Amino acid sequence: MKKSLKTLNYAGVVLLATALLFSCDKEESTPFVEQETFEVAELKVSDETEMISEEVMNIAEDVYMADEVLATSKFSYNSDFLPDCVTITTVITSTTKERTIDFGEGCELPNGNVLSGIIYLSYAKDMEMATNTLSLSLENFTFNSVAIEGSASILRMRANEEGNPQSDADASFSATWPNGDTASFTGERTREWIEGYGTGFWGDNVYLISGKGTFTGPMGNVFVKETV
Repeated sequence: MKKSLKTLNYAGVVLLATALLFSCDKEESTPFVEQETFEVAELKVSDETEMISEEVMNIAEDVYMADEVLATSKFSYNSDFLPDCVTITTVITSTTKERTIDFGEGCELPNGNVLSGIIYLSYAKDMEMATNTLSLSLENFTFNSVAIEGSASILRMRANEEGNPQSDADASFSATWPNGDTASFTGERTREWIEGYGTGFWGDNVYLISGKGTFTGPMGNVFVKETV
């Protein structure tokens, strides 16, 4: 898995040109150094935003997968990823399953992340289909005290050409930090589950991931990230 990064930062281009023209003047190059510092900080925020987006979708897929395994396999499955502080309720309609994944006022996952609020998950109740579309939305949701809004659509394939579970996701999320900083992330990704499927232990899961996302940081800089 390889990542590439494109930075769409027009202010940075202007500052770079200025720094080259006045490279002999130490004071003139200072703004460029400051701009580099801002970029590094925003790249860290972009990584955090992308990680939050991925983990939210992981939770939705874990809940769906538990349902899928129970419906299509002869063995039982109990995931250890979501702890007892998470409450999952299910409403079955004539065509869909509506799942509410409630983290209450704060629930710590095995990986140390603390979540609160609700993830809503909806998908067709026919679990025998080769593919199923998962619709995800959030309500009063926080991730390590970062307020998250947004939604995602995940096309879940029970077995791809290699016989592995695969999901193709389109996501759009925005984040607000406690200090008031805001950022947004939109993207698409494909994830193939190549090891650990059906074991119920989150630590042995291995995935192949590819995709592309666009991040807008607190300073307004836009980064395009691609994983191939």
